[in-house]
Amino acid sequence: MLETPSRIEPCFFEEHIPAKLADLSVDIQREATRLGQGLHPDSAAELADLVRVMNCYYSNLIEGHNTRPRDIERALEGAELEEETRPLALEARSHVIVQRAIDEMHHKGTLPRPTSVEFLTWVHKSFYDEMPDEFRVIEHPDGTVEPIVPGRMRQDDDREVSVGRHLPPASSRIAAFMEHFDKRFQVAARSSSGRIIAIASAHHRLNYIHPFPDGNGRVSRLMSHAMALTAGIGGQGLWSVSRGLARGLNDRGEYKRMMDLADSPRQGDRDGRGNLSEIALKSYSEWFLKVTLDQITFSAKLFDLGGLDKRFRRLVADTIEDKRAPDLVSAVLRHGALERGDAQIVLKTSERTARNTLSKLTAAGYLASASPKTPVRLAFPLDYRERLFPNLFGDAELPG
Repeated sequence: MLETPSRIEPCFFEEHIPAKLADLSVDIQREATRLGQGLHPDSAAELADLVRVMNCYYSNLIEGHNTRPRDIERALEGAELEEETRPLALEARSHVIVQRAIDEMHHKGTLPRPTSVEFLTWVHKSFYDEMPDEFRVIEHPDGTVEPIVPGRMRQDDDREVSVGRHLPPASSRIAAFMEHFDKRFQVAARSSSGRIIAIASAHHRLNYIHPFPDGNGRVSRLMSHAMALTAGIGGQGLWSVSRGLARGLNDRGEYKRMMDLADSPRQGDRDGRGNLSEIALKSYSEWFLKVTLDQITFSAKLFDLGGLDKRFRRLVADTIEDKRAPDLVSAVLRHGALERGDAQIVLKTSERTARNTLSKLTAAGYLASASPKTPVRLAFPLDYRERLFPNLFGDAELPG
């Protein structure tokens, strides 16, 4: 009986949405709309690339893989990597590449339905196609090693899996479960609040099905990212669900505990009509949406134009002996990019003086450009990331 796809019911709240979840969805929608307001689209795009690195950093951390942001960026640049850090850095690089592709598809209007088998197998394939060889195998408790086939879901002849105490559906039933999963979440996506709340429940139910032999956690987090985009709460790519899941609201063990809670079977006649507990799904979904709201609020403060401009100006004033430099960085932040010839207009000085200021900012890594003659854009030197973006990877406080 449990091998029927209805084993994953309830998938969402069909008859009536709990008031707390409805209120959270409204708050999330409102705050996501405000995220990045005032930022030039080009500046927002530069910051979104930084957030992708943060997202994969925390996604890896959830898997127990602690990768330094500096190594992730070196891997993305194709730089030489130390042998001991190379596998984890390349793993993180894979995540960034796939998320960047998801963002581009959304921007072009070609993003497939995030709960579809088409999309999920593409995510898994794209991710593992980029993975280093060390992470393309599964080591079983009996000592045997099984290669991971990118994009291949569990099938009839695959060995069964267990995830802690949880026994996912049999491999032979995965196709039926995934068809049911996608159909059910298409129903959830018919309303704006449903699309937001469904991000939480779909995240759990996909992991509950465990469709791939390995990589389900990463695929589910990338699916959640894609669902946020289609739900209209992507916030220009300036927030990350993985950061919230890794950190929790009060402690770092919450994600695992809440996912375990959502595995709970139905607890009697007052606990919905599905196989799983509706009360547990409500508690888990409320936690997930609070984490989402917390991350959007954090990012809204971190990337507030006024605060970011102030921190950037202070940093540049402290590190470059040129009193004009903060004004030029501020102009690029607000305009997204700047023609080199316009620097003297912004600074109200001679061409030669403006060129010297530009050179100092470029040499220090605060500005970058494709070539010595193309417009300059904002850049974020690694050595000063924590000062510009406190708490992005650590636990510092935003300065006043």
